[in-house]
Amino acid sequence: MDATPEKIKEILEQQVGQYKELLELLQKERLCLMDLDWEGVRELSKRKDTVVLKLRLLEQERVRLVEGLPISGGCAGEGLLSLRELEAKTGDAAFLTLRSQLICLLQSISELNEFNRILIDRTLVVVNGSLETLGLGGHAAGGHAPKGFLPGKGMAVSRNI
Repeated sequence: MDATPEKIKEILEQQVGQYKELLELLQKERLCLMDLDWEGVRELSKRKDTVVLKLRLLEQERVRLVEGLPISGGCAGEGLLSLRELEAKTGDAAFLTLRSQLICLLQSISELNEFNRILIDRTLVVVNGSLETLGLGGHAAGGHAPKGFLPGKGMAVSRNI
């Protein structure tokens, strides 16, 4: 594939689509976390992994295309042209529009990811409190920790979250 600004825009548009999908998955994950739907969280995690893999591949292709642009001056190792620089060199304002969309999506993803992390942390506090109440906070009766229990950590781990 020859590097052209149009092909770079196509990749950027695909990235925008994948980031939108990731944002939707994080919103669904938030609902699953609030409902304590662990099977839903597990399924969404698999779907998020797939989206992240696609995003990595798209980013690699975008980098390859930008490095191959005649206007980039063979910038490999010298840093890639930014979307602002691409707009300035090509006169195509679509690069700035895509840049704005990407920034907005990445900010939203970051905020929602942080919110979900807080939900998970709070759930772990409740689980650990329950384990303490059951007497499993540090040492199990008889000196044997239950399956999946991490001694000294006060936390149980299960594949069936």
